[in-house]
Amino acid sequence: MADPSSYRPKPGQIPDSPGVYKFRDEHRRVIYVGKAKSLRQRLASYFQDLAGLHPRTRTMVTTAASVEWTVVSTEVEALQLEYSWIKEFDPRFNVKYRDDKSYPYLAVTLDEEFPRVQVMRGHKQKGVRYFGPYAHAWAIRETVDLLLRVFPVRTCTSGVFKNAARTGRPCLLGYIGKCSAPCVGRVTPEEHRELAEEFCDFMAGRTGTYIRRLEKDMAAAAEELEYERAARLRDDIEALRRAMEKSAVVLADATDADLIAVAEDELEAALQIFHVRGGRVRGQRGWVTDKVEAVDTAGLVEHALQQLYGEESGDAVPREVLVPALPEDLDAVTQWLSGRRGSQVSLRIPQRGDKKALMETVGRNAQQALVLHKTKRASDLTTRSRALEEVADALGLDTAPLRIECFDISHLQGEDVVASMVVFEDGLPRKSEYRRFQIKSFEGQDDVRSMHEVISRRFRRYLAEKEKTGEWIGRNGASGVNGEVPAETPDTGTDENGRPKKFAYPPQLVVVDGGKPQVAAARRALDELGIDDVAVCGLAKRLEEVWLPDEDDPVVLPRTSEGLYLLQRVRDTAHDFAIRYQRTKRHKRLRTSPLDTVPGLGDARKRALIKHFGSVKRLRQATIDQICEVPGFGRKTAEAVAAALAQAAPAGPAVNTATGEIIEDDDGGTTHGRGSGHE
Repeated sequence: MADPSSYRPKPGQIPDSPGVYKFRDEHRRVIYVGKAKSLRQRLASYFQDLAGLHPRTRTMVTTAASVEWTVVSTEVEALQLEYSWIKEFDPRFNVKYRDDKSYPYLAVTLDEEFPRVQVMRGHKQKGVRYFGPYAHAWAIRETVDLLLRVFPVRTCTSGVFKNAARTGRPCLLGYIGKCSAPCVGRVTPEEHRELAEEFCDFMAGRTGTYIRRLEKDMAAAAEELEYERAARLRDDIEALRRAMEKSAVVLADATDADLIAVAEDELEAALQIFHVRGGRVRGQRGWVTDKVEAVDTAGLVEHALQQLYGEESGDAVPREVLVPALPEDLDAVTQWLSGRRGSQVSLRIPQRGDKKALMETVGRNAQQALVLHKTKRASDLTTRSRALEEVADALGLDTAPLRIECFDISHLQGEDVVASMVVFEDGLPRKSEYRRFQIKSFEGQDDVRSMHEVISRRFRRYLAEKEKTGEWIGRNGASGVNGEVPAETPDTGTDENGRPKKFAYPPQLVVVDGGKPQVAAARRALDELGIDDVAVCGLAKRLEEVWLPDEDDPVVLPRTSEGLYLLQRVRDTAHDFAIRYQRTKRHKRLRTSPLDTVPGLGDARKRALIKHFGSVKRLRQATIDQICEVPGFGRKTAEAVAAALAQAAPAGPAVNTATGEIIEDDDGGTTHGRGSGHE
């Protein structure tokens, strides 16, 4: 626990201007980000008597080891920079809303030549128009099925689309009139895009235009005695009306608004959002958060607005946002929202009428969501705390291991040896910090040497980054830690691409998948690097025994122990992560195999060869007669296989078969991946 006075800025050092500040811990990890109209006044409030601080604020300032700030010109700039830093650094003491479930959206991929209508979850992508969220995916499919009569937009996957274009035959929807079949040229790209844009307009609430147009066309068709066409238009109108009926009419037709309500207690808060477009509730969404910082309802609303609209622009930001409390910096937030939309946005508290009544409904939903969340989470929080305490007691640790890293080795008969590292913080997985390693193959499938190598590489990187951080602080002195950071000064919390560094933070506990030999190898690797403040244990699969370094007998936790269950979860997660990586490498090796050059040799017979001999290396050493022993291989094919393997050049650098990009090795064969971050 740090003393805030040890890193308190000197009097007069903090400017009296708008800005954004960061608190960092002893490992230079950003733990809190905030903004202020006056940096001097706001930061001074953190360095008063600890007894007068809110308990969560007191925990934050005693966890921190330094504070930095950046001066900006306006409060809007401060709001934007605060959001960017919270998203980049994911500080543990900031309010972060998380969905109480994964909501599906109806998405239209306008960034494609032939836009596609589909169900999407997860992060939103640029160039894609989203509608929702919906409570259930089947509700989206039901709505789309009704609308495809009028707007026959493509819904097929890229593979189906390309196959139809190649064969010249559309899919079933093309035959029954629920797709305009752009794959076979029934409509031009321009005509199909116009259909997709009309679909988006209808979903956005501009429904009256299309209903009136179809009614006019139906009347004209009836007058011209085209009764079949008139009947088809009548059915189209009915389909559109049925789709509209699925959304309740709550406000005037022209109302586009988001209504946000908050229910909170001392520890947690639940947020409910109703999306109203064209006077109808088009979607509902719920968020929950732990109140890890001292924040009131207005602050919760401001954080919600940042997270809800931080990645949005255009029509996704409505004309009106109704909230239970106005943010402290109302003008700045309103100006920021208007900039995201491109036109004026009204941010206010509803006072009377239908909007106030609907806000009360949203509030009741938020209150119910909080009750339900606390019912589900209370046991989880208690269980996680008990599990960490049991692990600490069993291993003889002074404190509960808040950060646990687990390592596992995976290979196939000594080929494609890889390792995984998974991270659990506060008993929960932190997937963004999972890492993957390539390991040099050792004779005899030596898991112990592989474990020694991966632990050494992981903690060498940690020491190297720690040393760089120390050098930076030494060069810049107090002005680098407590003062404004110059633009040319590197941020030691991120790499050259602006992402958080991979190995900057040490664990309190290292878990290895294995028994006494693997634990000894891990402990030896740490001792060689001079690291003595990280505990090590191993979990053996057979009897689920916990092994400690230099102990002849394992620690046996009760089968009903929450601590054992946590260690099993960590171990199994690392095992699954390693197996997935190993399979990926094996698949890539097969795809780039010299066997690809053998005429007429398909994937099935390649797999048969590898399965029979165990590896390409052993296949290369086989004779033609031995290859002929594999079912399905004649002498001519066996000779072609032997010739291809003999002519193959020695293995060069690994190549990403998806991009054609060379994967450079770093520190003994490190492969960098995408998404979760791979080492």
